[in-house]
Amino acid sequence: MGSLFCPSLIVFFSLWLTLISPSHSIDCSSLKLPGGIRHYSNCTELPTLNSTLHFTYNATNSSLFIAFSAAPSNADGWIAWAVNPTATGMAGSQALLAFKNKGSMVVKTYNISSYRSIVEGKLSFDVWDLEAEATNDGKMVIYGSLKVGGSVEKLNQVWQVGPGVSDGHPMKHEFGKANLGSWGDLKLVEKVSSGSSSPAPSPAPHNDSGDGSRAREIYAGFWILAFVSWLVSVL
Repeated sequence: MGSLFCPSLIVFFSLWLTLISPSHSIDCSSLKLPGGIRHYSNCTELPTLNSTLHFTYNATNSSLFIAFSAAPSNADGWIAWAVNPTATGMAGSQALLAFKNKGSMVVKTYNISSYRSIVEGKLSFDVWDLEAEATNDGKMVIYGSLKVGGSVEKLNQVWQVGPGVSDGHPMKHEFGKANLGSWGDLKLVEKVSSGSSSPAPSPAPHNDSGDGSRAREIYAGFWILAFVSWLVSVL
């Protein structure tokens, strides 16, 4: 039995460690503002530009609350998050763009009617509570609220980062693969069966969807550890 003992322990301990190891899902913990903490119901790691989006959708009044985080391509650069109501991609986007202005973070709105026309101005939908901050790790965060269509289940979102600002105007971003691929769907409402309850429409404190699976993993790990302890006692 002595030759079986060590390999068995190795197999079971390896399986246990696999089950309780952290998942690769994004950390959805709250983002901290200088004046307090904001909570979001959902978060997603966007596929390009090392950027993330936290958001809460309130279906009762068709409002979307967002916190977009990314690192500008230069320290004095800019970041932007946008909704395109009519198409995919940049042209037609209604953008929130943040940068440092005389040492302070500001958020401005841009109606990007075409690739050649980037004009600061009012968007095609209402926005409010716009704020921005710079974090200690070199990133910037845009906070905002916006009105979306009452029957909308998903949005065409666009995000981008740029190198700098000249005379108050954002300089052109790079045209690499990551920059050109920075757009996609943002699902506001998940499809549910007729027998399932709908998601809560109002903003709520963050509830990381990974907590349940994490608890199940630890529970399974304890059972495996108990079996290993029994195996040690009989060998």
